[in-house]
Amino acid sequence: MPLLSHMTELRRCLIISIIALVIGFVVALSFYDYIMEFLFSPLLVLAESSGGDILYINTFIEGFLVRLKISALAGFILSSPVHLFNVLYFVFPGLIKKEKRIITVTLISSFIFIVGSFFYSYYTIIPVSIVFLTGKGFIPENTGMLLSFGGNIFYILQFMLMALVVFQMPILLELLLILNVIKRKVLLKFGKYIIVLFFLLSALITPPDFVTQVGLALPMTVLYYLTVLIAKIFKFGEE
Repeated sequence: MPLLSHMTELRRCLIISIIALVIGFVVALSFYDYIMEFLFSPLLVLAESSGGDILYINTFIEGFLVRLKISALAGFILSSPVHLFNVLYFVFPGLIKKEKRIITVTLISSFIFIVGSFFYSYYTIIPVSIVFLTGKGFIPENTGMLLSFGGNIFYILQFMLMALVVFQMPILLELLLILNVIKRKVLLKFGKYIIVLFFLLSALITPPDFVTQVGLALPMTVLYYLTVLIAKIFKFGEE
């Protein structure tokens, strides 16, 4: 295809993505109450212990801004399959068969890790973190909590998104090994430094408590060496 045809096709894909994003935003706005119920669910344990409301709005505009931001983010997530399809539709014709196969396997594996990271963060790490940080060891008796509505809702959403990104690390590493960009022996040689890096990264994206940090860093370490093992089985990243 000539350059002009490529630009026309790119414009068409961008227009479709923008329309999908707007539709996703409208749908998310319509189901905002259900989304908030989902995000609020990990905090129910605090509501039960306090016997009432636990999240409070500090400014009159906070509820409006949170609604817009949550709906926009949810709209992007809902429309992401359209964006991905547009990217593949635009790129695939220029790839050889081997490259198409690698991308297909990568996308399938990435989807599996997305689902796994969601369940692990939402049903395991976040509840444990909330219970641990609001326990009697940190909050004295006769001391109440005044938790920000927007701040805590966005913390839950941010943590899930961070976990999603972090758990894509094995996919990226395996892809680099397949393409022979990095060598397997290099990953093994610097493994102990990578583990320290995992714990530092976990400390940056999680609350300042040991339980949550280990809960995120440990699976990353296991996945790191599992990636190396798979590379050894299929002889990726060899000399």
